[in-house]
Amino acid sequence: MGTEAPSRTSNNELDTRTAKEKAIDDWLPITSSRNAKWWYSAFHNVTAMVGAGVLSLPFAMSELGWGPGVAVLVISWVVTLYTLWQMVEMHEMVPGKRFDRYHELGQHAFGEKLGLWIVVPQQLIVEVGVNIVYMVTGGKSLKKFHDLVCGKNSTTGVFSNKSCHNIRQTYFIMIFASVHFVLSHLPNFNSISGVSLAAAVMSLSYSTIAWATSLHKGVVENVEYGYKATTKVGTVFNFFSALGDVAFAYAGHNVVLEIQATIPSTPEKPSKGPMWKGVIVAYIVVALCYFPVALIGYYTFGNTVEDNILLTLENPTWLIAMANLFVVIHVIGSYQIYAMPVFDMIETVLVKKLNFKPSFWLRFISRNTYVAFTMFIGMMIPFFGGLLGFFGGFAFAPTTYFLPCIMWLSIYKPKKFSLSWITNWICIILGVMLMIVSPIGGLRQIILSAKDYKLFS
Repeated sequence: MGTEAPSRTSNNELDTRTAKEKAIDDWLPITSSRNAKWWYSAFHNVTAMVGAGVLSLPFAMSELGWGPGVAVLVISWVVTLYTLWQMVEMHEMVPGKRFDRYHELGQHAFGEKLGLWIVVPQQLIVEVGVNIVYMVTGGKSLKKFHDLVCGKNSTTGVFSNKSCHNIRQTYFIMIFASVHFVLSHLPNFNSISGVSLAAAVMSLSYSTIAWATSLHKGVVENVEYGYKATTKVGTVFNFFSALGDVAFAYAGHNVVLEIQATIPSTPEKPSKGPMWKGVIVAYIVVALCYFPVALIGYYTFGNTVEDNILLTLENPTWLIAMANLFVVIHVIGSYQIYAMPVFDMIETVLVKKLNFKPSFWLRFISRNTYVAFTMFIGMMIPFFGGLLGFFGGFAFAPTTYFLPCIMWLSIYKPKKFSLSWITNWICIILGVMLMIVSPIGGLRQIILSAKDYKLFS
């Protein structure tokens, strides 16, 4: 399953294209640079996965309970590692051709038109959804940092530093967005590798702070591990929403082919080698972040934990303030990782379909418009927990848990009841169940949050 041509011309179709078409491919974000190292794959994948999701895992545990919670975490880790391996393998399954984008693999598996309609809407929902949630996360974490530094009393709302004033979360989301109006003009994945590395380091740092501080704090007085909801209906809906939270935490699949596209490939050394090496390192880091935060956070606070564990922790103030700042730096990198494939789609349509000339101004206007859109939506509906549950189930479950398995069955056609056939069908059944139930819980949570919310508060 190697590939027959190196570097930028690894896709044989490029050889038949005009100079203009080659120039366009060299300009588009995904195909413009193919000199990434294996460790780029590692920190891009860490940045893509360990994000807002890890902070909600103790809250998800409080809605799942000990037994189901641990089981869902472990199963998700194993299933998503397996489906990620499938995608890495399928990137160069056709000799001489590379599937540089998720939808290109979908088109190969399901047909030119159907593949596009199956993959693109779901991938866009995931990537745009993540960017909106990260706008909210960045704004919330900035506000928390500001309030901690200013010595805000969580009970009275009074600042110990008299020069400080209460600032709306909306403004902090705008401050967070202002960074992206600059960073979004970095041309491709390799150009954001420095931002991504910083983000990956930050994710490990704030995850460690979250569980270590929880452990140091010790179990809170009168801790309860029972379900928070007072009714059976509420408990069931919360359980569904928590499944979406966990699904949201494993979202790297939506950008994995685009990341692999940046790695050079030859028949002797296909890109799947270094890519898989990076993925293994990334998944070890994911385990080191997810499991301690989820289990220790829930053990410490029980069902009183908030949907972002750093909002639950107050002391030591300087450490929690620093952790919130780390979150901000991390979600800056994560936003860029998920925005890059969206930029690629937008620019492909503008240049190839609408025949705009590739230029700085085209990129400037289209990318700024996208950043402004995600900022505006984030300011309107900052329901962090509900958004995680809703997006996690609605789109992350298909693209992460079972779409790679369907593609694998469609392309490789393993023998019925073989190990590969059974494994893929188990993943598909689990993923479809997740896709059906978790958006129901997430949507209910959004509706409940909306009751007490004023627009642009």
